Amino acid sequence: MEELLKNKVFATHALAGVGSVALGTAVTYPLDTVKVIIQASSSSNKQLTTIEVFNRIRSFSGSSGLYSGFWWLAAGRTLGVGARFGIYEILTAFYKDGREDNHVHASEALLAGLIAGFAESLITSPFELMKIRAQITSASRIPKLASLTEKVGVAPLIQKLLHRFTPDKKALNYSVGLLSTLTSKHPNMMTALQDYPWMMTGSGKPPSVFSVRKPSEIISLEGWRSLWRGLRSGVVRDSVFSGIFFGTWQSLHRAMLDWKAVGMNPEPRTDDEIGPLSPFGVSVAAGVSGSVAAAASHCFDTAKCRSQCIVLPKFLSMERKLLKWTTPGRRFERCTGIHPADRNLLFRGIGLRMACSGMASFIMVGSYFLAVNHLA
Repeated sequence: MEELLKNKVFATHALAGVGSVALGTAVTYPLDTVKVIIQASSSSNKQLTTIEVFNRIRSFSGSSGLYSGFWWLAAGRTLGVGARFGIYEILTAFYKDGREDNHVHASEALLAGLIAGFAESLITSPFELMKIRAQITSASRIPKLASLTEKVGVAPLIQKLLHRFTPDKKALNYSVGLLSTLTSKHPNMMTALQDYPWMMTGSGKPPSVFSVRKPSEIISLEGWRSLWRGLRSGVVRDSVFSGIFFGTWQSLHRAMLDWKAVGMNPEPRTDDEIGPLSPFGVSVAAGVSGSVAAAASHCFDTAKCRSQCIVLPKFLSMERKLLKWTTPGRRFERCTGIHPADRNLLFRGIGLRMACSGMASFIMVGSYFLAVNHLA
């Protein structure tokens, strides 16, 4: 009977957690879509406004385009947030062990959050890649005509490497012109060059994002490792976000407990004597913590978003590996996955992310408390 009761309590909290994460994600997802479009499409000379992004998405995909890729994010965030809070609770249990009031210091919460964010990033990275590709597609004009790749006969291997790619005929003809001075016994130089993917691409430009957005297409063209593209910036982003989120939340929680204890007679010796805090107050603290953490980690979010919007075929990755291509930028940029070309773009959309993260944290914590109280 006791074991059955424990299973019921666990199922209640798990159901409440999944529902709260899904609700928070659904409410704030349009803001996340606009933020991603601004981060991915902005250049150093031009930045799209929120109204322009809304109009662009509605003209290309309709109102439903604001929720493109929602299920990918919902699935990834459910697993990621569950891992974040689960690992945080496990780590803080060691800190609280032996303490009379089960108190966790802000520095301890920060350290536990850093570790929890690392695990969250590993879990959510593939889901986030699919989500971002779907969001970019919702704001892109997809050509309806058949691509030139389908019209021009190419080798089966090249058709796999250059999925839905339109060959640059001008660049290919220019390459043939450069090589025409060489002695060759091949009767048809043009056909021979079409067997090489780097010649077919001409300038080396990869396919568009909307051409490679399904899991099977991404794995076939870019390989399994592409699912974790931008992992360095993602790990730093999620670690910083999770650490600052839990550290700020713990500090606010301590401040609210001290405020509630003012005027109590006799003076409480432990937090248990103060009593539980208001669910609304805890939700507000979570929302503020989420906004602060989003602001602190936003530059790494932009770096990860822009890296996941790049289609990098496997043969180009192999060329870079064989040529021992070094990542450009300073040491800090190389360690954190920030491209030097994005230095002036790292804080684009920071207001939207702060609003999105704050609202999502407030809704998730508040709806979790309501669901637990209702189900219990």
